[in-house]
Amino acid sequence: MAMEKLNRLSIEYPSEVLWALQKEPDEFEREARLLLALKLYEGGKLSTGLAARIAGISRINFIFLLSEYNLSPFGESPDEINEDIENARRARHRQ
Repeated sequence: MAMEKLNRLSIEYPSEVLWALQKEPDEFEREARLLLALKLYEGGKLSTGLAARIAGISRINFIFLLSEYNLSPFGESPDEINEDIENARRARHRQ
């Protein structure tokens, strides 16, 4: 199996950020990775698999976390999915 080339992103932040969020550095850094991954997924830039790798978690865990941030693993918002379901029900009743 070939070795995968990984790149590294380093972000400097003032220690006051940790105080303001009441977080330890490792906890803040994990959350920042997840939020970056979620935003890239939400913008349609990354798949769930690649976003999960940025977040440092499994794809399954990432998919489960999407609902906590009101995102869908299907590329649509929950409201859009509900609207599609309602449209399908109305169309079925017209037949």
